[in-house]
Amino acid sequence: MSNVSGRPTRKTRGLPWFVAAALLVVPIVEIYVIIQVGQVIGGWPTVGLLLVESALGAWLIKREGRRASAALKTALDTGRMPGKELADAALLLVGGTLLLTPGFVTDIFGFFFVLPFTRPLARRVLSGFLGRRIVSQLGGNPITGFMPGTYRPPTADQAEGQRQRNDDDVVQGEVVDPDRPQDQGRVS
Repeated sequence: MSNVSGRPTRKTRGLPWFVAAALLVVPIVEIYVIIQVGQVIGGWPTVGLLLVESALGAWLIKREGRRASAALKTALDTGRMPGKELADAALLLVGGTLLLTPGFVTDIFGFFFVLPFTRPLARRVLSGFLGRRIVSQLGGNPITGFMPGTYRPPTADQAEGQRQRNDDDVVQGEVVDPDRPQDQGRVS
């Protein structure tokens, strides 16, 4: 989205800029950390450690993916909204990608997203971020349509007008039950 001058508006600048910066900075940081670890423990042990981390990450993703899939199926079978389960699936997807990417820094974040005892914290951070992002994109609360803290109860005139509109929708009538003796013979 652009304004008249052709420059991107504030809503479209934030996240793509962050992603572009991360794609440039993360590989540089990863290479630096791998070199530093390699200088401390040696080249082959560093490569071995990276391979062990990737194998452990793949095993963990497989195990937690099965659990998340079963939890999602249970939520859907019981008719419950699977919000937590979908968030876990998204975290597993991102965490698995980070764990399979060679590097120590991405593995730290990957394990944070995948491990069952750290995932609830990551889920809270994700839902807080997405909640703020949705509210800022929609310009209000996505559920009520109001910005937080801006609800004002209707004035007496507004409430009376609403009552009158509701009264116009009322249809007067009588319930006829053919099984009751006093209603037998009446047309329903």
